[in-house]
Amino acid sequence: MVESFWGTMQLELLDSRTWKTRAELANAIFEWIECWYNPARRHSSIGMLSPADYEAVHTPPDQDH
Repeated sequence: MVESFWGTMQLELLDSRTWKTRAELANAIFEWIECWYNPARRHSSIGMLSPADYEAVHTPPDQDH
């Protein structure tokens, strides 16, 4: 699973451009993980839903997160 994550990040982010500084790269990695990969990316293990969509479907309306 980790190899798949690193491969995806390499393809979708790291190889997409040249990074000027380590800080710029670190910020891009953080943004990619927190804004795209974790909340929005669809996962086969949860029926091809994003984690946000899965939680919306499977969380009772009376529970706050």
